[in-house]
Amino acid sequence: MRQSRTLIPTLREVPADAEAKSHQLLLRAGFIRQNTSGIYSYMPLANKVIQKIQAIIREEMENINAVEMLMPALQQAETWQESGRWYSYGPELMRLKDRHGREFALGPTHEEVVTSIVRDEIKSYKRLPLTLYQIQSKFRDEKRPRFGLLRGREFIMKDAYSFHSSAESLDDTYQDMYQAYTNVFTRCGLNFRPVIADSGAIGGKDTHEFMALSAIGEDTIAYSDESSYAANIEMAEVAEVVESETVEIKDMQEIHTPGVKTIEELATFLNISPSNCIKSMLLKADGRFVLVLTRGDHEVNEIKVKHLLDAGMIEFASAEEVVENIGTTPGFVGPIGLNPEIEIIADFSVKVMTNVVVGANKSDYHLQNVNLSRDTDHIQYADLRFIKEGDPSPDGKGTIRFARGIEVGQVFKLGTRYSEAMNATYLDENGRAKPMLMGCYGIGVSRTLSAIVEQHHDDKGLVWPLSVSPYDLHILALNMKNEGQVQLAETLYKDLQAKGYDILFDDRTERAGVKFADSDLIGLPIRITVGKRADEGVVEVKIRKTGDSFEITTDELSGFIEKQMKNLSTHS
Repeated sequence: MRQSRTLIPTLREVPADAEAKSHQLLLRAGFIRQNTSGIYSYMPLANKVIQKIQAIIREEMENINAVEMLMPALQQAETWQESGRWYSYGPELMRLKDRHGREFALGPTHEEVVTSIVRDEIKSYKRLPLTLYQIQSKFRDEKRPRFGLLRGREFIMKDAYSFHSSAESLDDTYQDMYQAYTNVFTRCGLNFRPVIADSGAIGGKDTHEFMALSAIGEDTIAYSDESSYAANIEMAEVAEVVESETVEIKDMQEIHTPGVKTIEELATFLNISPSNCIKSMLLKADGRFVLVLTRGDHEVNEIKVKHLLDAGMIEFASAEEVVENIGTTPGFVGPIGLNPEIEIIADFSVKVMTNVVVGANKSDYHLQNVNLSRDTDHIQYADLRFIKEGDPSPDGKGTIRFARGIEVGQVFKLGTRYSEAMNATYLDENGRAKPMLMGCYGIGVSRTLSAIVEQHHDDKGLVWPLSVSPYDLHILALNMKNEGQVQLAETLYKDLQAKGYDILFDDRTERAGVKFADSDLIGLPIRITVGKRADEGVVEVKIRKTGDSFEITTDELSGFIEKQMKNLSTHS
């Protein structure tokens, strides 16, 4: 492609509203342009990268017998109402009506559509398993779109869905897809980790996220420094605490703590550590109230509470609801003398605490020297807190460390979450109708593009891995008024194209400094500069990743490029 004939609108200044490095560089290098908040156009260079990523995905899907199709982005409300998600998905679902008043949604995902298709077309166990996938634009009404392509309202996604007659078959496809995703992200040049995750609004159990490591990532990964254990911080398990050493049990007493509502204020007021206090929070789980206890220096993990209670919705009770159900204002709530109708659940760490401070369920008062095993009963203990850096790894190997990550993919075992709700059944060997087991698997294609940029850039611009680079080679003719340079550049362009290389040829009548700056910014793997030594048949070859430069004769150029391509392919 001749650079004079394509659209690569590079910028010299960093856009003021671009926070993430990938957002800045993709804008500066002319890869994307914003249409409105959270919605972008993919310019020619970005579109070529997207196509490279999609080609890798298609190859890996083909290897595990997944079949590509294309479903409508505009989805009728009725199928979402069948699954129940029309009412529970939340404000991120973009809803609209047609001229007849019929309700639709712009698809953020396609579980309902694909389930309805398979329900109508597949009747026998003999047609299972079946895995279908598509690559398509998705829509989510993000409250705060940010970081360019990393969190947008319209984005490109590969989503796959598998249907099974047995748990063993689902397990096999889950593992196949897990390995395929590992291959995809490895081939895209990403430094990533698969982590144990929560299924969120999709539903189902058993899920892993694929996290590209990056400081800009919005998710925190908890990983072991001595093993392969890794989990999203929301899902990282905390081992049950063993019994502490025996201490003298003291008498409980009420203490006046005027205006002292937070754990920090309480610890300061009593001159004790927050770890000697119990934090009591009233939560509402699908309408029922539950008191959750954690150690004062720990944070309650709502996802763990939700899973323990098998709840669809978890939220903190409002101040009015605390007063109505506990009889006191927030800040003075505790487990002693509580209304027996309110269930109490506590984190494992609370079980071994002795002589602790809790709220007295009375404004401006707390209770000191509380021992739960003596002073109350009917408490259920479970892992309810967020893991902390420095905690032992749940697998017993090493210590937990934290890293930030960008979620680029996720695999789910949905089970019968959708098939039961939407009556997607098959006839088994005995002619009995059974709900299909399902899996769901997604890759954020446009997000993967941004994640690659986050990991592959320097102070001059992008540094594309060969596998996803928009072009293989960048040929620069420094002086388009010099007939010798132009003639040699044209010859190299045609000869190297004939050898199968995808080439961007900078034939613009720009100054050499502009061409070099744009070339570094765009970040193609190898640059061939035709300059002052063109008459001698000598060109400069620069490797973008390493910065190494070589003066090569045109006779040696083809072999040299081939060797460098193999090196880049091996180390990308």
